[in-house]
Amino acid sequence: MATSIQVESRIDDTGVSLDSALLLDMYWQMLRSRRLDERCWVLHRQGKIAFHISGMGHEAIQVAMAFAIRPGYDYALPYYRDLAFNLAMGYTPKEFMLAVFGKQGETTSGARQMPSHWGSRRLNIVSGSSPVATQVPQAAGMALAVKLRGEDRVAIADLGEGSTSEGDFYEGLNWAGVHKLPMICVVQNNIYAISVPVGLQMAVPNVADRAPMFGIAGAICDGNDVLASYRTVKEAVDRARAGQGATLIEAKTYRPVPHSSDDDDRTYRSREEVEQWKRRDPLARFQAYLLEKGLLTQTRIDEYEAQARDEIDAAQAGAEAAPYPPPEAALGPVFASDGV
Repeated sequence: MATSIQVESRIDDTGVSLDSALLLDMYWQMLRSRRLDERCWVLHRQGKIAFHISGMGHEAIQVAMAFAIRPGYDYALPYYRDLAFNLAMGYTPKEFMLAVFGKQGETTSGARQMPSHWGSRRLNIVSGSSPVATQVPQAAGMALAVKLRGEDRVAIADLGEGSTSEGDFYEGLNWAGVHKLPMICVVQNNIYAISVPVGLQMAVPNVADRAPMFGIAGAICDGNDVLASYRTVKEAVDRARAGQGATLIEAKTYRPVPHSSDDDDRTYRSREEVEQWKRRDPLARFQAYLLEKGLLTQTRIDEYEAQARDEIDAAQAGAEAAPYPPPEAALGPVFASDGV
């Protein structure tokens, strides 16, 4: 059963035109990501997996991004917290479970990397690295290739506000501005770069305030409102496809859980702050909106919950039953084989 959470603000659907099937699909993608995320926390606490980094609280902006682009056609360069983004683009719970268990058949790296280092050739999800912000200049390079080829694809890169202190962020967006590239850079500002609050991370009030220095468009959205986020990202995508250049989007959001399974967030923020932000939970807000509009019923919610549980149960069982890669698998494919 879905937990009822009191919400403080309403969903902003101004200027958003989506049919009921798409709205319900958005809800489903947010819900299944949340339940998969919660399951991984439990598995870690049970000692069954070694590490988990959560996307809870970020589902609205991430699902909005996936629905605003053309998954499998556009280039997506996500960051480690993007579980909902990847699921909504077509990455499966089974693929994620194989990653967190480090089992054979894991699709992103053959179980060589930590989980949440996304990558999928079939979905045009570009494999990421542990050093943060490296995806920004990579996205700029892909967007330049798209422009030179005369294609109508876009490249969308995603990162946290702490990553905007890295030089890669500035270099990539400077290149995007100079060459008017079809690129969108989404910064999910959840207030903390691990334990460092945003006020110690940058002197400007908003990440998007930096957009004019690159000569690109800037926008801020409520990252806990899936429809407001969708509107902002879709406008940026449309501008990019029309040859009008790049956009820096700042999605204001919050992570109600620790930075990762290795973090104790009680050392740098109060429980009162966390509880205050939980009242703006993106899943609960969207659920309340759909109930109000008559697009969702408690019966339908229960069906979604059961469907998510069954899918996640099957994914976990499959991952637990899968073998670990043989030791020699760690040796390749690092180098090209003879004759390649």
